[in-house]
Amino acid sequence: DVPAWLKSLRLHKYAALFSQMTYEEMMALTECQLEAQNVTKGARHKIVISIQKLKERQNLLKSLERDILEGGNLRVPLQELHQMILTPIKAYSSQSSSAEEQSRDADSHHPSALLGSDSQGPECKDSAAAGMPQHHLPGCEGESGGAPLPEGDLPGQFTRVMGK
Repeated sequence: DVPAWLKSLRLHKYAALFSQMTYEEMMALTECQLEAQNVTKGARHKIVISIQKLKERQNLLKSLERDILEGGNLRVPLQELHQMILTPIKAYSSQSSSAEEQSRDADSHHPSALLGSDSQGPECKDSAAAGMPQHHLPGCEGESGGAPLPEGDLPGQFTRVMGK
């Protein structure tokens, strides 16, 4: 939900700009690109920093999982997870690159791809888990077990940390 994320950053006036790009384009934004779109200097800087934080979520989740397994206080990890769930998270797909390119091409024809569930068709509202890979989470009793998740599987990593 990019508009809600922008609103939390007090940058909601740029929601229309973001509605015209894919998730990948958003994650690759630079200050120069934002300047070309007449985004103010302060907002450009804040957007770039916020996108960098989005890129660091996978490492943050790994760190939170270690902290939880070491028996630390749960308040901080829960606060971090709460903040993270308010950020744009792309569904993970382990499909071949050619299928990803087709999906990306389809997304580029639908500029509302970053607007959240309100702009999606009814088939997307039926089930939040539809089409999502199922992750078996062995050892939720405190082991660090389980196979490592692929890089980029942010929803799987988030779910794994919640399981711990």
